This record gives sequence, structure tokens and C-alpha cells, in this order.
Amino acid sequence: MILASQLLNNLAVPLMMLAAVWLDHLLGEPRRFHPLAGFGWLAKHVEKIFYGATDAAPAMLYVRGIAALSVLLIPLVALTTLLQQLAIFGALFSIVLLYFSIAPRSLREHAEQVSTAFANQDLPAAREAVGMMVSRDTSRLDEEGVARATVESVLENGNDAIFAALFWFVVAGAPGVLLYRLSNTLDAMWGYRNQRYNYFGWAAARLDDVMNFVPARLTALSYALLGRTRFALRCWRQQASSWDSPNAGPVMAAGAGALCVRLGGAAIYHGQLEQRPLLGCGIAAGAADIARAVWLVQHTMYLWLVVIASGALLVSGWQQHA
Repeated sequence: MILASQLLNNLAVPLMMLAAVWLDHLLGEPRRFHPLAGFGWLAKHVEKIFYGATDAAPAMLYVRGIAALSVLLIPLVALTTLLQQLAIFGALFSIVLLYFSIAPRSLREHAEQVSTAFANQDLPAAREAVGMMVSRDTSRLDEEGVARATVESVLENGNDAIFAALFWFVVAGAPGVLLYRLSNTLDAMWGYRNQRYNYFGWAAARLDDVMNFVPARLTALSYALLGRTRFALRCWRQQASSWDSPNAGPVMAAGAGALCVRLGGAAIYHGQLEQRPLLGCGIAAGAADIARAVWLVQHTMYLWLVVIASGALLVSGWQQHA
């Protein structure tokens, strides 16, 4: 009886992860009333309260940004910690929270919309579809540009919208995944290096960098293991540091190498042309590479679930013989 109880306890996390992934497969991402949309609304109001005068000194904007971040995150993480401890309800709450924090089906469906448009030889529809996935201007992209943007989004969001959330759920349960998802959302809102957010958004950007550091490298390693390993590792080692983001660099460089495609290059953001470093190897990403990128992300998720479940079983076996 004791051994069965220990096994169930050890398998609780992988079983909850499997349930959350199954819910996402069954229901997909909520189209209305998503909790993150509500958090975004709350964050905008907190920003209005804490930002203050636009001509404030940088030091004051740093302090206000840290205060706004704390007001948003600390109460919600504390409440989640309490709810997680409520026996059966806590387990159900954790499953639902993780379900809201991942989006493998949504990522796959968005990518498939681009592939379908290519199959129909409808470049305007492909531009519109990829515009739902990226923040760059897609209105003038050619077929190669659309395919490149789609593959980049799939690879990067594999970490941001799936694997980092799974990692923090294993490490710290529901509070960990909530802290990660909310910090990631605040980074998307405040983490810009422009006049308004360079100082106010510093704390949100740094917290997101810290929380993504380990998951991003595990994601990059997973891409390498499931793809062209030698090329992926070489691209990661040689190219990742050239990318602006310390975490997106390893993920995208390893992913591009795993697929043996070229990513990066020129892109238009907010009306400004940016020349980004080239990532990967081989030929430029094409329409057929979108499905390959989706395959890589999906099978990486399966790999993580198997490894985590296997780890729980190994721990149970060790406890049985201890």
C-alpha cells in the first residue's frame, strides 16, 4: 500500500502534465475569456497607475517597474501556492492552469493555416496567416519570407508556449508555471528597448530572461537530439550569441540546424528594417519546412513527457529498493 502511494505521488506531476496536454489537444486554446487576456488588461491598468510622468528619471522608472511587477505577480503566485495545496481541487486547479499556459495545438493550427495557403498558391492568405504568429510586418513578404517567419515562430514558441511552462511545472508546480507565464506576458508587453519601456520594463525583461535560461537550452538540446544533431549543435555553438535574445538565440539556432535550413535575415518591425544575423545551415526555409518544424516541436513535447514519466518511475524504483 505504501509503495503504491509512493508511485502515485511520484507520477502525479507527469500525469497532470499529460492531462493538461490532452485538454489542449481536445479543446485547443480558448478563443474567448483567456485568463492571460484578463491579466493583460490588469497589467495595462497597473502600468497607468505606476508609470507616472513620462519625463521621470531613469532610476525612478526602474523602481516603478519593479513595483508594478511585484504588485502583479506576488499576490497571484501566493494565491496559486495556497490553491495548489487543496488536495483534489489543488490537482485539478494545477491541470487547468497548465492547460491555460501551453498552446501546442494553437501553434500547430496557426502553422497549418500558412501551409494550407501555400498549398492553394494563395500568398496573400499566407501573409495574413503568418501575421497572426509574428510581430513583424508581413504585408510585403515573398514566399520564402513567409516560410522563414513561420518556421522561426514555431521554433521559438516551442519554448515560450510549451517547453518552458512544462519545465517550471516540474520544478515548482502551479506557482512556478504561473510565475513563468505571467512574466513572459509582461515581457511581451513591457520588454521593449524603446523610450517608454527601456527602464520601466527592465525588471519584467530580466525576470523573463532568468526564467527562460534553463528551459531554452533544454529545448535547444531537445531539437538537436531529434533533428540533425551535429549541425544543430554546431549552429548553437557558433551562432546563438549573435542573436539579440540570450534565450531565443540557442533555441532558434539549434532548431534551424536541426532542420538544416537558413533563418534570420532582414525583417521589418514597427516600420523599421532590421538586419538580423543568419541562423542555421543549408538552404533558405521553404513552405515544406513548416511541417518539419511542427513535427520537431510536437515530438520534442512527446520526448519531454516520456523522459519526465520515466524519471518518476526510476525514482519510485529507487525508493522501493532503498
